[in-house]
Amino acid sequence: MTLKGTGVSPGIATGPIHRYDPSAFVPGETALLSGEEADHLKRYKAAVKRAAAELEQIRIQMEARDPDKAKIFTAHGDILEDVAITEEITGKILNEHWDGGRAIHEVYEQFTGMVKRARDPLIAERAADFEDVRRRLLGIWSGTSRENLGDLAEPGIIAARDLLPSDTASLDRNKVLAILTETGGATSHSALIAKSFGIPAVLGIPDLLRSAANGQTAAVDALEGTVILDPEPAVIEAYARKRSGFLRAREEAETFRNRECVTADGTRIDIGVNIAGADDRELAEADFADSVGLFRTEFLYMGRDILPGEEEQYNVYRKILERFGKRPVILRTIDIGGDKPLSSMDLPKEDNPFLGNRALRLCFSHPELFRTQIRAGLRASVHGNLWIMFPMAGSLEDIDRAKSHVAECAAELEREGRPPGSVKTGIMIEVPSIALIADHAAAAVDFASIGSNDLCQYLCAADRMNSAVTAYYQNYHPGLFRLIDGTVKAFRAAGKPLSVCGELGGDPLAAPALVGLGLRKLSMASSAAPAVKRVLSRLGLAQMEELAKEILRRGSAGEVERYLKEQLGG
Repeated sequence: MTLKGTGVSPGIATGPIHRYDPSAFVPGETALLSGEEADHLKRYKAAVKRAAAELEQIRIQMEARDPDKAKIFTAHGDILEDVAITEEITGKILNEHWDGGRAIHEVYEQFTGMVKRARDPLIAERAADFEDVRRRLLGIWSGTSRENLGDLAEPGIIAARDLLPSDTASLDRNKVLAILTETGGATSHSALIAKSFGIPAVLGIPDLLRSAANGQTAAVDALEGTVILDPEPAVIEAYARKRSGFLRAREEAETFRNRECVTADGTRIDIGVNIAGADDRELAEADFADSVGLFRTEFLYMGRDILPGEEEQYNVYRKILERFGKRPVILRTIDIGGDKPLSSMDLPKEDNPFLGNRALRLCFSHPELFRTQIRAGLRASVHGNLWIMFPMAGSLEDIDRAKSHVAECAAELEREGRPPGSVKTGIMIEVPSIALIADHAAAAVDFASIGSNDLCQYLCAADRMNSAVTAYYQNYHPGLFRLIDGTVKAFRAAGKPLSVCGELGGDPLAAPALVGLGLRKLSMASSAAPAVKRVLSRLGLAQMEELAKEILRRGSAGEVERYLKEQLGG
């Protein structure tokens, strides 16, 4: 039997299935009797206290092994103590006479849903953190224990509905051959853990737990996104050979990490890195890069009750700018909206948040939020090479309005005796309307970066966070490459820098085609850089230009993907 999903962490593995299916306690809906409210509230507070102690213990253990992942459990502690969540649960118990377990279950369900609908997949995937905290609280409430992935008796392939952060806190990478889940995408917690550990992973497999049994042998190809249950001996041998070839290629690719990216005929390609903070470890991993192609500043705003002030933001931006020196740092202004619940902002719920008041639009409706960030960035600009980028710009009016805020803030700082450094301003091209007038946009900005994830989402009219329409979100759609082609031509004609900072830029299959279209700047997760540099180093411009011409002639995403794999051996 063959199952199909999305390969999110490359690799090949064969071995026995280990089903991981921790059942979360689901409370009933029986109303409390009069006088029981105080007892349930007391019990809830005790559960929170115990959960906080458990999280702190995990955080301390993780701090010694992986400080970055330890921060996940600090964030869980923040969620546990979140004022809005606490008030909601308390109100349900005291005022609506809900059983405490039901209150925990429903309130966390509400907040998880709001986060899950976020347009930015990195924020949407934080829904796993809220679900993790809920599961922990409900386990304490009901007195049920959780299975530990650190206690695997023998190496195996994990099959689960999903993996939450605390599920993987004790994961033994030497005993996990591969990860399979029914849910999740390329930016889910499961994917990030798998990538960081180098574990093959295929996510989004329909009916996985219904199909796979404990101990059943499986052959996993995370390059193709396929899983074969009960494979024949010949298949196991073929997978062993493919795994050996994959490991050799990965080892070779890693040698490219600290090299400049130069094509076979000597053309220099700038490789930028996408970051989400000023953590020393993240910055150290970015030292190989030619730039910060995307700094996702919204993570400064997440998981806190007070908005970051100008001074706090200035210090973060300064640290990054000083680390990169003359290399450009592209600061994307805050990209949040009604679908992203922030404890520090009261944002109304929207029926269709992906098309609602978000990103640059939200900044225009909250100018104090926007100007605080711009002032902090401009102040920090004297310490490096700052480029400010506005997300979700859809018109020339949007560009002019955003630039006027920058000009006004710069004038304010001049009057205060704190003149900013030289700063470039640009936009993310992620809305088709601006891509279709790229010639006009190029005349209005200093630079632009193509956000391929959202550009694809809006072009294909497919919510990329909705697993029911995954098949319609086609990142190899020839229409997307045609739109990129027109944008590249417009910016080249204007002599303005253009890059790609979405997932497409870090895809070794797509990167040569993007260079063939004329792009000379790509930005990606640091883990993707070695493989991209490797493939580009083996090809000349003429080869890549022919690739690009050919995919523009194709009529479907499937045709484009097959052609690229045939030509590049992917």
